[in-house]
Amino acid sequence: MADDVGSVSTVTRERARDAGPSAGPSDRRLTRRRLGLGQRMWRERWMYTFIVPGVLFFVIFHYLPLGGIVIAFQDYSPFLGFAGSTWVGMENFTRLVGDVEFWTTVSNTLVISGLQIVFAFPAPILLALLLNSLLSERVKRMVQSIVYLPHFISWVIVISIWQQVLGGAGPVADLIAQLGGGQVNLMASAETFKILLTSQVIWKDIGWGTIIFFAAISAIPTELYESAAADGAGSLRRIWHITLPGILPVVVLLLILRLGDVLSVGFEQILLQQPSVGVAAAQVLDTFVYFRGVQGGDWGIGAAAGLIKGVVGTVLIIVANLVAKRTGNEGLI
Repeated sequence: MADDVGSVSTVTRERARDAGPSAGPSDRRLTRRRLGLGQRMWRERWMYTFIVPGVLFFVIFHYLPLGGIVIAFQDYSPFLGFAGSTWVGMENFTRLVGDVEFWTTVSNTLVISGLQIVFAFPAPILLALLLNSLLSERVKRMVQSIVYLPHFISWVIVISIWQQVLGGAGPVADLIAQLGGGQVNLMASAETFKILLTSQVIWKDIGWGTIIFFAAISAIPTELYESAAADGAGSLRRIWHITLPGILPVVVLLLILRLGDVLSVGFEQILLQQPSVGVAAAQVLDTFVYFRGVQGGDWGIGAAAGLIKGVVGTVLIIVANLVAKRTGNEGLI
């Protein structure tokens, strides 16, 4: 009788081990070890199928074009191609360093990027905190939907709207003229262009960023707020001691990614407004590469400027990630 019971138990354990999802954790780990990489990929083939379009997008539009970096070291001609163009080594970079327009471009880019980091980056955080403090869910959702709509509008339409409002024939210019300030055109002012540019970014993208921080806030346990309220903490103290520390990992992650794009400040947005304010105020690295490389035919110096921008962005991401980890925060990896 005991032998029969033992044999039944042995068979039961073997079936449980081979039962797949119904097997125990240790049995599933043994099964995974036995399966090779090809077998595991075949088993999860439908999941990998969904990943393929995204992988192909990055391979075709991000990784394959990296081969064009060689243009930065050539006197490139589209008619001769990579193989027929003359290699010039670091000559393009030497010309770039000695180009006065390049340094003006770098200065404009850094100023605009700095304004966007200081003002545009925290704007969604402040709006998310403000909306989260509202008691009415209906009002909260309505405001969130309204501020989210501009994200779907193209820059062509955004600039047209701002031109109609702030342009020389707009209501703002008429109001200033009636108050005795003279006729002004804020959209054509080189002095206020960088501030105007930052305001446009805030108006267009604040709703998109708010959704990300709303998701981070919703992940904070409500018990923390209830305990703090029971202890007599006001709304500001709850925000400072619970909400902000709770969303800090997301803030750090997005800030690291933003630093990687510190030399990218919006090509289409600036290109549309550059004729109104002039090259001296609105020339940034992206437009410099376009006008000097694509339109001007100086492909080598355009590629060199683009390569410098990519290298600087990569270094900033690595450094910011290391600093975040050294200070006890979560980085990218």
